[in-house]
Amino acid sequence: MTGRRSAVAGVAAVLLLAACLRAPVTSVGPLLERIGADTGLSAAALGLLGALPVIGFGVGSALVHRPAVRFGLERVIAAALLLLAGAVVLRSLPVPGALWVGTAVLGTVIAGGNVLAPAVIKRDHPGRIALLTACFTAVMGTVAALGSGLAVPVSDALDGSWRLPLAGFALLIAPVAVLWAVRALRSRSTHAAADAVRVSGGATPPPVAMWRSRSAWLVSSFMGLQSMVFFILVTWLPTIETSLGLDAAVAGWHLFAFQVVGMVSGLLLTTLMRGRGDLRALAVVISLCEVAAMAGLYLVPGLALLWASLAAVGTGSSLVLALSLFGLRTAHPRHTAQLSAMAQTVGYVVAGCGPLLAGWIGGSFSWELVLVFTGAVALLQAVVSLGAARPELILGR
Repeated sequence: MTGRRSAVAGVAAVLLLAACLRAPVTSVGPLLERIGADTGLSAAALGLLGALPVIGFGVGSALVHRPAVRFGLERVIAAALLLLAGAVVLRSLPVPGALWVGTAVLGTVIAGGNVLAPAVIKRDHPGRIALLTACFTAVMGTVAALGSGLAVPVSDALDGSWRLPLAGFALLIAPVAVLWAVRALRSRSTHAAADAVRVSGGATPPPVAMWRSRSAWLVSSFMGLQSMVFFILVTWLPTIETSLGLDAAVAGWHLFAFQVVGMVSGLLLTTLMRGRGDLRALAVVISLCEVAAMAGLYLVPGLALLWASLAAVGTGSSLVLALSLFGLRTAHPRHTAQLSAMAQTVGYVVAGCGPLLAGWIGGSFSWELVLVFTGAVALLQAVVSLGAARPELILGR
């Protein structure tokens, strides 16, 4: 019974972690125009602001693996959450540079949860990787969707302020940080390397040369391309839709629907993944959903909610697949953490260019051209998925 309670508590801790990792980012999109009006930032500068957390994901992903090996998964996650709560508050302060510094720090420390959550799932629940990954992304998506949908109404209730709605996420993050700090204090070893990667009764294997593995690069590229599509849409979809004539509040709720449908799609994908050794066909189909959605929004914008929902089917499923590949294509939690760190470093650096390029294209040319660009990225994602989702382990040879 004690072991069961411990397992349930572990799952709850992972899901609460998920609740903290996207809403501080996704809630910015519906408020970008108000941030621009208040600060005087141009569309290109707002694009950089939207890209900064994603770039931070990449930078932080490169830095998190060594501390996790030295100090342990729980300790690093707890520290990341504490820093995240502080960064959320800093971003909202009316102090010169605070918006930029807080946003950069926010993205960098979120990487701790991004990278280490798959390793925790692989370590503690190796037989349920896809299911728990889908639950993780579902919680992440639900809270992110609520953040997007409520951003404008809460801002309206606060006389148009964008600072207080964004700062409010610290009230969610701080208690979860305390929970992970308690878990860290209760961990059985002061040296995390063994605890973070140990399989019961087994020796810690040597690391795999991920950066020299073609397969690891394909997984990383898939991670980057699917993330680029998601972050372009989560940053600019409300702006694209308002340029097409929709009301800002309606566009915000479309972004809410985008994330809710993505969450449900990710959960349903695990049913389709069950028993399948080869995931390439699924990967191609969900990537092409994004292509079709961009074409539909460009050609028939009156059905914007339908196309946003179809895009969500692709992005929500792609994220679950990408995160699942970290565990499915590796043999040991230590290798999972390695692949997760590499894929999210490469992936989020690539993805971070998306909102920036989209902001420049939309501000300099047209927002319809952003749809063409996003569709082309999704098409490339479909091609790369043929290699990324192959049914074989990455062994570094």
